[in-house]
Amino acid sequence: MPVNHHRVSDEKHLPTPSIEQELPVSAVLGLSQKGQADWPRLRGLEAQALSRLTLHRFFVHAIVALLVAHLYTPLVGPLFMGLWLGALATVQISGMRSDKRQQLYNTRRGKHTLSKNHSRTAIVSAILWAVPLIGFAPFGSVESAGTLMAVIGTLMAGRVYFYTTTPLNMVIASLINGIAGCAPFIVMGEWALVTGVVLFTICTILGAIEVGRTHMAARIAESAIIEKEEVVSLLLREFEENEADWLWEIDPRRRLQSVSPRFAFALSATDKEVDGKPLLALIAGDKWESGDFPPSLHELAEKLRNRENFSNLSVQVSIKGEERWWELSGTPIRDERGKFTGFRGVGSDVTEQRQSSEKIEYLARYDTLTSLPNRLMLTEALGDALDHAEHWRSRCALMMIDLDRFKAVNDSLGHMTGDKLLAQVSSRLKALMGDNAVVGRLGGDEFAVVIRDASDLNYLRSLARRVITSLSEPYQVDHHTLYVGASVGSAIGPRDGRTVEELMRNADLALYRAKDAGGGEHCRFEPVLHASAEERRQLEASLRNALGLDEFVLHYQPVVDARSESIVSFEALVRWNSSEHGFVSPGKFIPLAEDTRLIVPIGRWVLRQACFEARKWPDHVKVNVNVSPEQLLEPDFHQEVVDTLAASGLRPERLEIEVTESIFLRDASVARNALEQVMALGCSIALDDFGTGYSSLGYLRKLRFSTIKVDRTFVQGASQGANESLAIINAVVAMAKSLDMTTTAEGVESAEEAELIRNLGCDKIQGFYFGRPMASEDARGLFSKDGLPNPRRLRA
Repeated sequence: MPVNHHRVSDEKHLPTPSIEQELPVSAVLGLSQKGQADWPRLRGLEAQALSRLTLHRFFVHAIVALLVAHLYTPLVGPLFMGLWLGALATVQISGMRSDKRQQLYNTRRGKHTLSKNHSRTAIVSAILWAVPLIGFAPFGSVESAGTLMAVIGTLMAGRVYFYTTTPLNMVIASLINGIAGCAPFIVMGEWALVTGVVLFTICTILGAIEVGRTHMAARIAESAIIEKEEVVSLLLREFEENEADWLWEIDPRRRLQSVSPRFAFALSATDKEVDGKPLLALIAGDKWESGDFPPSLHELAEKLRNRENFSNLSVQVSIKGEERWWELSGTPIRDERGKFTGFRGVGSDVTEQRQSSEKIEYLARYDTLTSLPNRLMLTEALGDALDHAEHWRSRCALMMIDLDRFKAVNDSLGHMTGDKLLAQVSSRLKALMGDNAVVGRLGGDEFAVVIRDASDLNYLRSLARRVITSLSEPYQVDHHTLYVGASVGSAIGPRDGRTVEELMRNADLALYRAKDAGGGEHCRFEPVLHASAEERRQLEASLRNALGLDEFVLHYQPVVDARSESIVSFEALVRWNSSEHGFVSPGKFIPLAEDTRLIVPIGRWVLRQACFEARKWPDHVKVNVNVSPEQLLEPDFHQEVVDTLAASGLRPERLEIEVTESIFLRDASVARNALEQVMALGCSIALDDFGTGYSSLGYLRKLRFSTIKVDRTFVQGASQGANESLAIINAVVAMAKSLDMTTTAEGVESAEEAELIRNLGCDKIQGFYFGRPMASEDARGLFSKDGLPNPRRLRA
């Protein structure tokens, strides 16, 4: 359906036509009421405007009448002139009284009556002015008749420009006077003057219509403005009654006026109490006397002083001693003459919204657990420090701090305890910081310190040392005494990085080196660390492809009976011969595999290969397979062992799973369940590196380990006569026997060490003395044809 664009345009200008709209002559003269305007109201307004000129009209008629009397009294006599003047005066005085009487009535009916009175007065006046032209002029000369017509013509022209509100009356009056003005000149035969009078009358009539049209258009526009103002006022009142916002208005001296109840409530007062009071004094509170205003209040005062519009201006106010936030909008108001009369606007109390936004902003920039600046705020602080260092040609620094052994606490005692520990750590760090340093939490157990001026490198080293010392002291959390340490990595800006990202990356590399050194260390960034990081990245990329390229191989190290020296098992050890990096030490790629969780697929491959290889050994020889915590915590680990045993045909009794004490620090219940399921199959479990880790004595009673492996450090210490190492080995052996477990001593490299271990009561021995890790073919070659071990080959 097509759209009627003209109708749409017309509807936009309802309820009154626009000023530009052409008014028809009939509407101007009041003979029709076309359009949507309130014509009776407009006619009433016109009549009221004309009534204000009553006195002026009387004096003009009086002056012109005196001129006529001066010209024609000698010709017509005092009697006739007196009668005419009396009639004219009576009509004018009657019109004046009627105007004054009708002005008292402000009703539609009163306005209509006032308009009729004006029409009657104008027409009767025109008839009376026709009397001198028709009755007096023939008694005089052509010159006196011309003078009379000129005087009355002036009156006709004055009506057009000063009585614009009643164009129909002016047309009728001009027509009466024009016809009357032609009469004496027709009698005298002065046709040129007749023509002049006719043309003048026509011009007067046309002028009255055009001037009336202009005046009517102005009245219509004024009516539209008034109507719009009334609608706006109604909407504003409705808005204030139904919304939380309120209206405000001040006079040129900034004193409140027309105070609404809602605004008075916002001021904690009544409208009578605040009406006429200075706005700024009311909202400044106690600060009004001192003049110590908030900046936002100064800005509001400046806007009011300069008479500027403003919108959504946030202003901090004090209402009866309570600090609040208002949002104000205002615009200067002026009267019809353009005179400034004050301000009017709308306002609302946004205290709760502002508090919410401030809380959101705080949460965006601060860590909720420790109340320290978060990563975003630290990044901004580091950027400012770098800019400061660049500008003043000085140095700044970034220290990255990572807690040592925090994961053990978090996993063993739970996240609640870990969070409380982090809160205590943050308190210690804040106590160490001065005005020159900002400490924040990056996430987890990682913190950072931004040092704005690091010109003194001794200060950096001293602060790092104090951080490590303070964080290494014991903590009391929920009746637990906890010990964690800290590693620190630092980078100097702009020497070690000109951007925030570069400096943070280099400080992190230094921290990684401190962690690799065993923790509790402070390492500064060195360019060589980039090479190490790049090497690690390349190694990781190659490690991800190693299984697919078949680059892994298993070597086997024999474990022998301490008395008979016969082979009882082999420990399967994975080796990596990379096509890109050559032979890679297990000490380098195993930690990398654990960090990246690549140890899970690698461990799965090791378990499968080891079981298939063990099927080729004598039936009494077991295979020991190391399982990392990442593998053990896999939900399908038990099923993986079952599938591998089924595929290889290896009896479960010949598989021994080796785990380290670190498994108890991740998720002890999951680890225990996984090991119990494996033991239920018939497999045995060995606890590797016992005594070097995390005091798992409690788990020895809960889990039935078959073997405890004594770490090589104790074996070497005992061989050197260290009493502590001897005592530990004796204690482990005694404990294992009481729990019906066997012991294996690792790292035995000589006959003397083997004899010492044998005398200490260990059941099994593993070490270079009895054999280094070897290829599968070499391992099978250790057995004679009847399946018994060949001692000569074993020692070779």
